[in-house]
Amino acid sequence: MVYATHSGIRFLVLLAGFVVILYGLWGILGKRPYKPLMARLASAFTGLLHLQILIGLAVLLTRPFGTQLIGHILMTVLAAVVAQGTTSVVRKRPDDQKTYAPHVVGTLLALGLVAGGIMAIGRGVFQSTI
Repeated sequence: MVYATHSGIRFLVLLAGFVVILYGLWGILGKRPYKPLMARLASAFTGLLHLQILIGLAVLLTRPFGTQLIGHILMTVLAAVVAQGTTSVVRKRPDDQKTYAPHVVGTLLALGLVAGGIMAIGRGVFQSTI
């Protein structure tokens, strides 16, 4: 059950990341002023990634540990660090200095790390395991 939850939440993490990227690109390409919705979307992505890590820790307690999991864990934790760092840096900026670009770049990097972490255990990014 925990493994199925971990596998399923991955799709929510990916979806949230794509939404952040699309909304950020919409803001950049349209030269729109920064909206608080961008911060909320990025926070949702970061929160889902943190939840995924917590559920992953529960999976570690219920399933055998293989060496390929080291890469999976490392890359996923790095993705969470990047996502949290991006969100925190933008949040601390004065309102007139907030832009969409850090969210787009940080989320792209985080999603790349998530994809690498998924592939580290021999699975496709969009491959269902349940």
